[in-house]
Amino acid sequence: MQTTIVGYPRIGKMRELKFAIEKYWRGEVTEAELQKTAKELREEKLKKQKQEGITWSPVNDFSYYDGMLDLSVMLNAVPKRYRELNLSPLDTYFAMARGYQGEKGDVKAFAMKKWFNTNYHYMVPELEEGMELKLQAEKLFLEYEEAKQLGICPRPVTIGAFTFLKLASVTAETLRTEYLAPVKKSFQELLQECNKKGVEWIQIEEPALVMDLEEADKKLFCDIYQDVLKEKGNVKVLLQTYFGDVRDIYQELSELPFDGLGLDFVEGKYTEKLIQEHGFPKEKYLYAGLVNGKNIWKCDYQKKLAQIEHLKKVTDKLVLTTSCSLLHVPYTTKSEKKLSEDVLKYFAYAQEKLTEIHELSVLSKKDYVNEPEYQRNVEVIQSERGMKDSEVCRQVEALSEKDFIRNVARTERQELQREKLGLPALPTTTIGSFPQTKEVKSNRSRYRKGEISKEQYDAQVFAFIRDCVRQQEELGLDVLVHGEYERNDMVEFFGENFGGYVFTEYAWVQSYGTRCVKPPVIFGDVKRLAPITVKYSEYAASLTKKPMKGMLTGPVTILNWSFPREDISHREMAFQIALAIRQEVVDLEAAGISVIQIDEAALREKLPLRKGEWHSDYLDWALEAFRLCHSGVKPETQIHTHMCYSEFEDIIHEIDEMDADVITFEASRSKLEILDALKEAEFETEVGPGVYDIHSPRVPSVEEIVEAIRKMLEKIPQEKLWVNPDCGLKTRGIPETEASLRNMVAATQILRKELK
Repeated sequence: MQTTIVGYPRIGKMRELKFAIEKYWRGEVTEAELQKTAKELREEKLKKQKQEGITWSPVNDFSYYDGMLDLSVMLNAVPKRYRELNLSPLDTYFAMARGYQGEKGDVKAFAMKKWFNTNYHYMVPELEEGMELKLQAEKLFLEYEEAKQLGICPRPVTIGAFTFLKLASVTAETLRTEYLAPVKKSFQELLQECNKKGVEWIQIEEPALVMDLEEADKKLFCDIYQDVLKEKGNVKVLLQTYFGDVRDIYQELSELPFDGLGLDFVEGKYTEKLIQEHGFPKEKYLYAGLVNGKNIWKCDYQKKLAQIEHLKKVTDKLVLTTSCSLLHVPYTTKSEKKLSEDVLKYFAYAQEKLTEIHELSVLSKKDYVNEPEYQRNVEVIQSERGMKDSEVCRQVEALSEKDFIRNVARTERQELQREKLGLPALPTTTIGSFPQTKEVKSNRSRYRKGEISKEQYDAQVFAFIRDCVRQQEELGLDVLVHGEYERNDMVEFFGENFGGYVFTEYAWVQSYGTRCVKPPVIFGDVKRLAPITVKYSEYAASLTKKPMKGMLTGPVTILNWSFPREDISHREMAFQIALAIRQEVVDLEAAGISVIQIDEAALREKLPLRKGEWHSDYLDWALEAFRLCHSGVKPETQIHTHMCYSEFEDIIHEIDEMDADVITFEASRSKLEILDALKEAEFETEVGPGVYDIHSPRVPSVEEIVEAIRKMLEKIPQEKLWVNPDCGLKTRGIPETEASLRNMVAATQILRKELK
């Protein structure tokens, strides 16, 4: 049986690509040096795949920033404002990714959104009038030739035309239709070029097919590929899907002349049923995504081999692959030196999943029950994991309706809170974190290495907090934060203070661009071991007469940004975490903290991709988990929450049902599109949509922020509007942070005078 994967991590075993790109941005390495590092990483991952017995290796799955951004460049869909900068091709690419502010101009970056139901962010393509779309596939064929020179069987990959057109941002809706023909032509030319170069297989990814599809969507898809596939000649075309099933268009996919269909058997709820009920086309290859590309647990060979046996009865053209790209898991468990074997034996990162795919392929050809690879797997899967806690399970079981409800209605609470806090119109605040300087990171590193004691570590954290509070007061902010200098990551920090978690050294995954995160692992039942943030928030509050926000991460975000267990439901895990956060909320209030922010940055990202499953499979318990955190506080205590890049418009009512008092959105990159939805929904929660984008190094001007606030005031009553950056400031430098916040406060003061 042939084997392959959908895609592989780009960043390198030790995040080599991240550091090389950031050095390039700082001018410390040349473009040639960056390209050399990138080529070495590509060669390394291809050699590893060959070594592990992978038959076909994807190429062009590498990216300096993002695959959708790469496709925009490949189609020459580069907006005019970037072309007019007259930068090099690579610098133009990075300007699209992160904005540019310099002697050649001042432009904002592409919008950024969550990639379907993952914690990965993609750059939203832009289609504007006057673009001359044309194929520019040099990168794809460069990587194809590199692989051939290594003796690899390469399969070029690209995101497809349908997903590109569905996800692209347009200045006018008619542009989707207007650019359909040139997009089709580019993909036709791509297949023609593949023919000329002797490419055997090409992988075209269409994840948008697992969404709810209307008849117009299906017609568009068929229209595209009926024309594109006419040019495939001798090239075999794999239509690859992931993150769900293709129930709405399975019949059409079966009839179109694709040579292979890549289907997700992990998250595809109806994938097996579709094949059982409708069969599988004899002439096509079935690329069966049986190995989970999104979680780190070893797969169950017994279950997977049973699935393979069933599929072999359906088709004799079976190829074993991953459910999605391995971009979403870490590089290799071999880097983990501190985890015990009792824990590590359960994990399979990207490299280990290559081994799993190969072993499953080999075992499927044998009477495998007595094979050592099979026996080792069964022993691990059936072994009893530790970190069980019957008391936590009992508390979750005992929850009742009253545990999810605050006793006083929000409108009444907001009046009480305004009176207590005494805030001005358009109160200013930040989302929580301040720049993580070298000194902050050094303090944490020295403590972790045992070079300083906990007392010495905390003394330095308190010094950072003291400077941060002084800085905010000098800037004139209204509601202050302590800067979060005691925490490395908004999820990992809490996991480190919970029972039931384990932590890795090198389980880094790409979130966007060079931003990598290291999700903790929920290994057992979760509980709070002791107060976590109280002493830091209490100290910060003692330094000022202004309100100080206590900063927590919400249960759904902690769950969604962890690697979750697979032996209990997400609902049960969320409630366990919520009970732990609830204890922290109550302790913060008892310590005199009257504003508490419980971030739910990732609430929307795990929303089922099909609307019919939103509530039953997710929202019902997700909203309850958040309310469980704060239902025990007094009405005068103001509860904030924060949400990151996502499309919120379609769950506005559900967000209001979280029953927070204030919510801040990360909406500046999406051009504040959420404002209309807030107005239409008569949104009751006070709101701060975010007046500038913190993911770009550019400093917004006072005039720019004034314009943004004015736009907000057209849709949001002034008594409900907050002014804030659109996310935490951890990744920014101190000079740009101070300049941006100073401009934000100045802009707010201008508007306050106008409102008098």
